[in-house]
Amino acid sequence: MSNSIELTQESYVDSIIERVVVRNPGETEFHQAVREVLESIKPVVELYPEFEENGILERLTEPERQIIFRVPWVDDQGNVHVNRGYRIEFNSALGPYKGGLRFHPTVYPGIMKFLAFEQTFKNALTGRPIGGAKGGSDFDPKGKSDSEVMRFCQSFMTELYRHIGAQTDIPAGDIGVGNREIGYLFGQYKRITNRFEAGTLTGKGVDWGGSLARTEATGYGLVYFVDEMLKDIGETFEGKKVIVSGSGNVAIYTVQKVIELGGKVIALSDSDGMVYDPEGIDLNSVIEIKEKRRGRIVEYLKTHPSAEYNDNSKNIWKIECDIAFPCATQNEIDMEEAKTLVNNGVLVVAEGANMPCTPEAIECFQKNNVLFAPAKAANAGGVATSALEMTQNSMWESWSFEEVDKKLREVMKNIYSSIKTTAEEYKKDGDLVFGANVTAFLKVARAMMDQGIV
Repeated sequence: MSNSIELTQESYVDSIIERVVVRNPGETEFHQAVREVLESIKPVVELYPEFEENGILERLTEPERQIIFRVPWVDDQGNVHVNRGYRIEFNSALGPYKGGLRFHPTVYPGIMKFLAFEQTFKNALTGRPIGGAKGGSDFDPKGKSDSEVMRFCQSFMTELYRHIGAQTDIPAGDIGVGNREIGYLFGQYKRITNRFEAGTLTGKGVDWGGSLARTEATGYGLVYFVDEMLKDIGETFEGKKVIVSGSGNVAIYTVQKVIELGGKVIALSDSDGMVYDPEGIDLNSVIEIKEKRRGRIVEYLKTHPSAEYNDNSKNIWKIECDIAFPCATQNEIDMEEAKTLVNNGVLVVAEGANMPCTPEAIECFQKNNVLFAPAKAANAGGVATSALEMTQNSMWESWSFEEVDKKLREVMKNIYSSIKTTAEEYKKDGDLVFGANVTAFLKVARAMMDQGIV
């Protein structure tokens, strides 16, 4: 009888994966994200037949709402351009939709659905009452003037405003959407609605409703999470050699916190290439290049001629290190890079970007006893602090940097503890991928059960 139930439930999970592939053709990132979660939670689905009876997986893999719209704007030469805007409101079982906006040429429905699906589980792990969403556009802010970015953001918000609100959907920043873009978006929202609703967007300027430590939160939270992992094996960051891919917001503040905790970051990258500095990356130089001048990482060599540059950013994974933080983009570490890291003796791999490791790479790390921290848990610090910003907005308060940072560290500690405990309960000790997926799934699924077929 038990074998029959197991086969039935496994067939249910497999049928849902097949359904997602058929209903979302060509959206490979979304397929990958769904497959990773559903295959992981099979043992739990077997224990709760009511999930199948109530169509939980069918509903969980279908966004509640998908919004696609055109975004016309005029450049500084008077030429008209048209981009496409998206907002995928995936699941609101735990609270209003919450997730970032991404402005990048690679944005298309498959990327948006993958990110919104992942966001649903990530947000569940934070313990805050927020659902999952994601949005953005194929607009590229790189090389655009402030005026062009402003006009695009105003056009984008002219459509988006009708779909968001503090009790409905609260967007934030992501790749290509920083303080400048959030400011322009909020200004247009306020202009159209004639309301100053600070809780409608997070990642705002500190002077007008933003939270201290929000800029640093994803990177800091990532390091806090790994610090908890290291403590469990009697280790610390002290003296560890660290590599970090990317050089955006997450990467920069990951580097900063690693240095504070005694580690040495020896390599950093961007989409053009990577720099290796065996003496340790000079963070101030990186901030000057990337945040103040919006330059390229190769410029690091102008002030640090002893550093090495390679125009293939994937070569960063060939450098020997103790800890690796992939913080650039999805699927940046495949099986080949994973094998190289393992052969070079890596101790920990922690995902700072969303889904930066392929399933084959993750399997390689786990089989070789590399401590692995999945993105939906390890990089949840950003959205957790966005939720803290929402709390401050609702209370008309502003907390100190130290207070927010303390709360952030506690959130990351709790996430680690909860997913570690879940893994142990199901005899999957040390498998944080399983622990994160099951912990988040059960929380969302039970809320959906409570709320009926909606």
